[in-house]
Amino acid sequence: MNDDTPATPSSPRLPLEGLRVVEFTHMVMGPTCGMVLADLGAEVIKVEPVDGDRTRHLLGAGAGFFPMFNRNKKSIAIDLRSPEGLAVARKLAASADVVAQNFKPGVMTKYGLDYAALSEVNPRLIYVNHTGFLPGPYEHRTALDEVVQMMGGLAYMTGRPGDPLRAGSSVNDIMGGMFGAIGAMAALMQRGITGRGQEVDSALFENNVFLVGQHMMQYAVTGKPAAPMPDRISSWAVYDVFSVKDGGQIFLAAVSDAQWQTFCDAMGYADLKADTGLATNNDRVRARPTLMPVLRERLAQHTADELAAIFERHGLPFAPIRRPEELFYDPHLQATGGLADITLPDGERAGQTAQITLMPLRMDGQRLDVRRDPPRLGQHTAELLQGLGYTADEVAALQASGAIA
Repeated sequence: MNDDTPATPSSPRLPLEGLRVVEFTHMVMGPTCGMVLADLGAEVIKVEPVDGDRTRHLLGAGAGFFPMFNRNKKSIAIDLRSPEGLAVARKLAASADVVAQNFKPGVMTKYGLDYAALSEVNPRLIYVNHTGFLPGPYEHRTALDEVVQMMGGLAYMTGRPGDPLRAGSSVNDIMGGMFGAIGAMAALMQRGITGRGQEVDSALFENNVFLVGQHMMQYAVTGKPAAPMPDRISSWAVYDVFSVKDGGQIFLAAVSDAQWQTFCDAMGYADLKADTGLATNNDRVRARPTLMPVLRERLAQHTADELAAIFERHGLPFAPIRRPEELFYDPHLQATGGLADITLPDGERAGQTAQITLMPLRMDGQRLDVRRDPPRLGQHTAELLQGLGYTADEVAALQASGAIA
């Protein structure tokens, strides 16, 4: 990847070019906010401890955190416990348009890096807190994605009755970071009118409640509690995963009366099409206890590939059941530029090339690409300090003292 991509007629300026973001973040939520702003063109500077963000070396499910959420950023390594290092951090933060953080309540205040302290120096500063809970009775609890999924109804809705199950991705961390970025961009727009910055708060628990709001409203509208998704009363008769020939699986759906007619024609189910007890969607929903065993038996005579071809030919909803690693070879992602090459910065595969998923949007017909690889620890420390006015000798002295790396 190139560290700098100049704007050209074929490479228009990105929306947030010229803005500086300094992030004191770790794990997923805060880094996601910075990643969104970086992908949109902002100069995003990741402040790491001198021994590096912990996610650089996580195993298992966390192994992809750092490269996924830290592309398009610069890295500066600072020891905030050192007076000299803290002075560097404050000077860097004072140069920012946006500061983002996701530490426990009180940590940034202890270092004089909170909004109250920094806004005295820079009243135009936008300051984004990523927390577990908005201010209230829970605000001092330690929150994780799994914690808020359990207490916020999402795990209940995902699992089977009596078996709450967290979603298979860090949905609240990622969306919480996205809402932090949305808040930052709204505050930047407002700053253009008022000339003043503000503090923005994004929280995991409140994000989770937003996700399950549809189920809360279902209860408000119907007076009946929403059932967990595996035990739900479906709104559509054909809307399920089917086990088919040769051990395959495929999701198939027919969510309107017209689609039901097309489905019956496509599969040669004239008897089902002629059955007046199955004429409308609500009729078919009521008939699910007897209809679904019939469909499962008939559809099991086909392979998943055969059914996919039939459904695609007739414009019916379907989905193969894919694993994440299979998406690297997805023809649509390959054709639409949904994957981009990066150089891995850490671990056993450091220096090797891998592909990373891009944000799911286009601007002016273009995907928001990777301009910078995920940074090596402290890769931009000297460059950034010189930009703040430090001389080469001063940078060397700070490195020798251990205040920076």
